[in-house]
Amino acid sequence: MSKIRKLYYFDKKKMLEMVSFLNNHSGDNYLCEIMFNPFLILHHLLPLKFKYLPESYVLKDKKELKGLITVAPIRSVQKKVEIKKLFFEENSYEDAYDLVQYAVSKYKAMGATSVVVKVDDYLPELITMFVSKCGFSQISYEKLWRITDFPNENYDKKNFRYFRCTDSQTIANINNDSVLPHFRPLLSTDAGEYKDSLFNGLNYYSEYKYTIVDKKTKNVLGCIIIRTYDNENYVVDIIQSEWTSLNINSILSFATDKIKHRQKKFGLFVKSKRYTTFGERYEKIFMENGYECIQNQLVLTNSSAKLLRANEKTGKYTAIGDFYPSGVISVQ
Repeated sequence: MSKIRKLYYFDKKKMLEMVSFLNNHSGDNYLCEIMFNPFLILHHLLPLKFKYLPESYVLKDKKELKGLITVAPIRSVQKKVEIKKLFFEENSYEDAYDLVQYAVSKYKAMGATSVVVKVDDYLPELITMFVSKCGFSQISYEKLWRITDFPNENYDKKNFRYFRCTDSQTIANINNDSVLPHFRPLLSTDAGEYKDSLFNGLNYYSEYKYTIVDKKTKNVLGCIIIRTYDNENYVVDIIQSEWTSLNINSILSFATDKIKHRQKKFGLFVKSKRYTTFGERYEKIFMENGYECIQNQLVLTNSSAKLLRANEKTGKYTAIGDFYPSGVISVQ
């Protein structure tokens, strides 16, 4: 009989077998993230509003591990969490269903109002499971683009500065204004999601934020968020006011220079979000620049909020999760 429990350190050997399809470097990074943080034992005891690390659970059948799910908190007053990783044996969707239902029930019992997951568009059966059986709603798409030739466009340094805690509410408002109106109940953010947490240095990722300003009026026009999970691959996320026109290539040049100050050799990626007013515009710019779209994920959410109109149409393991650096892989 199968059961779901927390992931323990003595599961390391079986976990290595489960993630063996990842290259060694990626597998080591993943295991370090979910297994070797000394604060995890106490972290499970914290109430949801104080959680800051991902928590993992395994589906065990007798002595075999059949699957794993990793859930990470989103710093928000709304108490949101995201399913960051999901492993299960190929076509074993009943196992995947059990893991997802366990996670949703557990974290909603803690007070979570929304559970978010991003699934690659080449996994239609998994998307169907989330929507038809687990009660998730289809929202829109996020795309990840690989930048091979680093941008080298001139920019004025006075248009950028380090992110301040006092910018959080302004950036949250700018982000929410850019989200298409019918998605705002599900994808709106609050100031807490942009503030650095008390335990920021213990997070499973590194994040650097810069504010885009008008050098004359000093008004805040947007924000650049640079995130890395392994200090080798960096993802740039741009938030901008829908009332201003910004040079995206200049912004990416600034972000590239900031990363170069920390790391000489690195992989560079940038996000585009179809649920924002800039989604299609960014995609057009990225294609014109010759960037390669390496990941297209459907955003799903299990939330107490509702869409304002109809949805947009849109070893052998299946895996979903953030790109860092191996990406989301379905191994045959």
